Amino acid sequence: MRLHHLAFGLIAGLILLATTAHAFVAEEERLFDVDNPSATLNIISTADLDIFSPLVDAFQERNPTIRVRYVTASSSELMKALFDEGAEFDIAISSAMDLQTKLVNDGFAERHVSAETGSLPAWAKWRDRLFAFTQEPAVLVYSREAFEGLPQPTNRDELIALLRENPDRFNGRVGTYDIRESGAGYLFATQDSRQSESLWRMAEVMGRLNARLYCCSSQMIGDVVDGQLALAYNVLGSYAAARLEEHPDLDILQFKDFTTVMLRTVLIPKTARDTDLAGQFIDFLVSVENRKLIEDLTGLPSIDPAVLQREAAFRPIRLGPGLLVYLDQLKRRTFIRAWLNAMVQP
Repeated sequence: MRLHHLAFGLIAGLILLATTAHAFVAEEERLFDVDNPSATLNIISTADLDIFSPLVDAFQERNPTIRVRYVTASSSELMKALFDEGAEFDIAISSAMDLQTKLVNDGFAERHVSAETGSLPAWAKWRDRLFAFTQEPAVLVYSREAFEGLPQPTNRDELIALLRENPDRFNGRVGTYDIRESGAGYLFATQDSRQSESLWRMAEVMGRLNARLYCCSSQMIGDVVDGQLALAYNVLGSYAAARLEEHPDLDILQFKDFTTVMLRTVLIPKTARDTDLAGQFIDFLVSVENRKLIEDLTGLPSIDPAVLQREAAFRPIRLGPGLLVYLDQLKRRTFIRAWLNAMVQP
């Protein structure tokens, strides 16, 4: 099979997708073309292309006549595309479990039942419409050089104390999500608040250190690699792990008080043109036999109940209506206002 990977950057994505003044904004688009295609699978995803493209290749190896159009967008823009604009995609993949849950709850997802989805643990699927295929811890990524001579924190209280005691070293060099823009960042922050009051103390100390706010894990990790940041808080460990071999100064810390574990999920939007093909792709992602393949090709930790049982500090975010609590507009505004008051200081 001959593949033609046609990559388009942000400008091309805007030209193709911003057909109206309020259209969602794509970050990148790639057409995984094939000779004599029989069908096209349209995917919108928050997963970076360089992480996810090997899985698309593997799917096409098994389905050599399927062309795949893969569009990356932030979780909030993905939600805008499907919820507000009814954009036509066959598959939606996101790290923002709460927004995916809302799409299902509000009738924006198709039902899919198969032997493969039946193999998932009960906690890794919801209403036969939302399916998890990875379990990814949120971690601290830091520069060994920046922490030289300092004790390595093992929990959030120790990190807060370390930052307070070393303002000259960390001023302007701490990164975290801008929860106003990042759906995954908002999800992690609300989950942190459920686990501990340390979120607000963390936000206050980061605010005093003029923390830099980001849309996504990959940008934060890149700035730690480049030396612009000393640390990045609550980034996806899977993205960081992919950079470790090339950057030995980079390191990862999983806190011992608790480590939030995000489930990356997939659904079939109501606007899907080919639900059968979409179901085939979901089965490819969630099947037991492909779980090791996912890890080997992408570095994304696949669904594994044994890991959650073994790691006492892991706190997996559970699928279900509980994720909708902080999507209530009043609660969301109140939460973000409190976070801003702590994080963005005069």
